[in-house]
Amino acid sequence: MERYTLGKNERLKSRKSIERVFKEGKSFSNFPFRVVYIMEASEATSSLQAGFSVSTRYFKKAVDRNRVKRLMREGYRLQKNSLLATLKKQQLSLVIFIIYTGNLLPEYSDVFEKTGSIIKRLIKFAGENIEANS
Repeated sequence: MERYTLGKNERLKSRKSIERVFKEGKSFSNFPFRVVYIMEASEATSSLQAGFSVSTRYFKKAVDRNRVKRLMREGYRLQKNSLLATLKKQQLSLVIFIIYTGNLLPEYSDVFEKTGSIIKRLIKFAGENIEANS
């Protein structure tokens, strides 16, 4: 039975790790999201960490920023299992940071759909990463 959790060890909280993602990571956009990630081979267990952010430029109230982040985390939590399975199979480690760049409060269905397309794109990148290393 699959578990749809987003535990403490799956959240990107370390300041060093976040700075590393922005310095060394690759990025792509899928409006209204911008994704910055680092994917690398890991000898031990494969790991997946994610961070979420919303700009204060468009959302002045913390209530609105927290709402958008909650929607992002929920959409990610329910769809990340396929990405995690791919990473385990390929023995990869992935650190991602997802930034909401839109200026309107999103609907959950839109966030869920876009998060799914982001995860599919990351799965595709994982497949390409293995082919490049072979």
